[in-house]
Amino acid sequence: MLLEGMAAKAKELKDKGQTNREIGHEMHLGQQTIDWLLAKQSSENFDEGPPPDVKVGWRTIGVSGSRIHAIAEIMTDVILEEQDNIGFELDMVTGVANNGIPLATMVSDLLGIDFGIIRPSREGTQINYASNYAGLNGKNIVIIDDVVSSGSTAEEVIKFIREREGVPVLAMVLINKKADNKIDDVPLRALIRARPVRT
Repeated sequence: MLLEGMAAKAKELKDKGQTNREIGHEMHLGQQTIDWLLAKQSSENFDEGPPPDVKVGWRTIGVSGSRIHAIAEIMTDVILEEQDNIGFELDMVTGVANNGIPLATMVSDLLGIDFGIIRPSREGTQINYASNYAGLNGKNIVIIDDVVSSGSTAEEVIKFIREREGVPVLAMVLINKKADNKIDDVPLRALIRARPVRT
């Protein structure tokens, strides 16, 4: 998608009432990029260059249950590798709504452990936990999401789990857009690391 198209999409979502953070989640872009796109869309003489970012789309995987399952098998393998390397116990997998849920569901099944869902905060809402699923208290938990951009959602989820006396032992994502290997002292693993290259 060209920058003009991304700017138009960001404005469309903003006009529908979404916050910049929600737009970033929807478009798989960092909030700095959303801020820049909206500023560009609202100004005729905007000539500032875009911030470094990577647009992520994984629809080719997301349209197929068997493809999601294949990715979940790879994630499970990486989780088991990290368990051997770090030596943590594992009781539960929690998916971060929305995109982490299908992956976490399948990883939970493959590992034969509990499953849960955490919904990050949005404008006007607080982070919350879906009570129909396994509880967090006293459990060693792997957090699964699709993309880490700024890391703010992962940090919020980690804090939430700790406040409920759970122990986040690993964050596992499809794509990490940061250089970090940890978030709030929790190991971060990704199937793909995407970072902009500057000259």
